[in-house]
Amino acid sequence: MQSLADVPARYPPDRLALVHGEARWTFGDLDARSLAWARTLVARGVVVNDLVAFSLPNGPAFIALAFGIYRAGATPAPISGKLPAFERDAVLAVMRPRLFLTLDDMPDADAPSFAIDHVAASWKACTSGGSTGTPKVIVDGRSAAFPESTDFIGIPADAVVLVPGPLYHNAPFSAAVFALWKGSAVITMDRFDAAGALALIEREHVAWSIMVPTMLHRIWTLPSEMRDAYDLSRWRMVVHTAAPMARWLKHAWIDWRGPDHIWEVYGATEGLVRCWIGGTEWLERPGSVGRSIGGATLRILDEQGEEVPTGETGEVFAMPPGGAGSSYRYIGADRRATADGWESVGDCGHVDADGYLFLADRRTDLIIQGGVNIWPAEVEAALLRHPEVRSCAVYGEDDPDLGQRVHAVVETTAPLTLEALRNFLVEYLARDKWPRALTLQATPVRDDAGKFRKIRPKAPA
Repeated sequence: MQSLADVPARYPPDRLALVHGEARWTFGDLDARSLAWARTLVARGVVVNDLVAFSLPNGPAFIALAFGIYRAGATPAPISGKLPAFERDAVLAVMRPRLFLTLDDMPDADAPSFAIDHVAASWKACTSGGSTGTPKVIVDGRSAAFPESTDFIGIPADAVVLVPGPLYHNAPFSAAVFALWKGSAVITMDRFDAAGALALIEREHVAWSIMVPTMLHRIWTLPSEMRDAYDLSRWRMVVHTAAPMARWLKHAWIDWRGPDHIWEVYGATEGLVRCWIGGTEWLERPGSVGRSIGGATLRILDEQGEEVPTGETGEVFAMPPGGAGSSYRYIGADRRATADGWESVGDCGHVDADGYLFLADRRTDLIIQGGVNIWPAEVEAALLRHPEVRSCAVYGEDDPDLGQRVHAVVETTAPLTLEALRNFLVEYLARDKWPRALTLQATPVRDDAGKFRKIRPKAPA
């Protein structure tokens, strides 16, 4: 087993470890900064298996603190710095960490030496509130040490990877930590910018990256001459996750970069199951998120908890390879589980005869408009085809006549109207699934983690 605490000192001190803007840290820098943090944490009362919460922006300081927490034998619990104080305090009240640290906190220069040889029982504790606003903490069931042979969604060793998403989010955090664990350099960004990301990929010879579909859409909608101006020859793999990717966009990306370049990973922070599929396999089963890897198993159940026939849509339940309750524990929430321990995070979908999973959407996001079941992801995929739609999200809102109606929130700088969008959708979407309410905004609808907080807009068009 290789401990995460050993990573900063495991590689040559002059090897590049972190790039963020003008900052370029070596593993030697990471070793020194994380050790200073570890001493400070122990001096401030942190003990083995404590949760240490922190809210820092993307960059080397974030990573140094995370590895300082590992070196203190504790568990990092990153929290978004964008949360209002009320939401942040609600998360902390649920989590009850030993410490909560921000940019105002710095390692103590005179912190005493220490010796910690314990590995934290959990290597991360991520927060989630979703659209409900009710905070919960997801404490990973795996310790902060992994077998040398561990593979994490194709991250290469001794290479350069781009992790442009917010590090407080599970997927970017995990990717950054594992890339360093494998001796690769990690590039982060303050905020995702499509052209800026391509420039970094060219300049730093990036081999691997993790992105959400919104990022891939923003890259694709750059003028083709701009996309093709960059030397992307060393960029061997992009992994997308966190939200559904429109089929037309996946096809476009495959046509541009080739099927072996783009991969998809599906799995919630709870770690119940991970599905994995590359572009070549996806072309044979368009829309699939792949088959389970790592030993987890899937079942698709109806509302009565009965298994549905192959190919029929129901709620996705999973059993992790370690058995019921082995992959995580909640603080502040209850598991959604069957009597025999199969668990769900609320996704719906179906499995084909060969075990490939096809997602529909979240159970709680299903819109029933006039008796018609509408999955938001389907409407969003159609809207994203419009050249003036940069990002979008769809949800159901109460309607006195239909029960619910489809409401679309669209990022655009064009004077789009509901009628114009409906005229565009004729070719791509059944009429009874068209949006009946529209909100336009000039700012991104989804954050860099690909998430949309379903706060009801005030002024529908």
